[in-house]
Amino acid sequence: MSKSIFYHAGCPVCISAEHDIINLVGKDSVEIVNIGEDRDRISEAEKAGVNSVPALVTPNGNTLHINFGASMADVKG
Repeated sequence: MSKSIFYHAGCPVCISAEHDIINLVGKDSVEIVNIGEDRDRISEAEKAGVNSVPALVTPNGNTLHINFGASMADVKG
């Protein structure tokens, strides 16, 4: 079974959404990626359609933007 990937940048909005996602889908069903710390994965997130964080990419490729913490341009600095 494929996991969803939850991308965030470590801001308070993102951390709150991370906790909610884990509570909703379970820790074993989602990979958490803090692109503020793991900057090598920014291009991966963009290729998956992430325009802002926090965002959840589902196993079938849908990108769900959750609330609004930061644009990808802000994350890239």
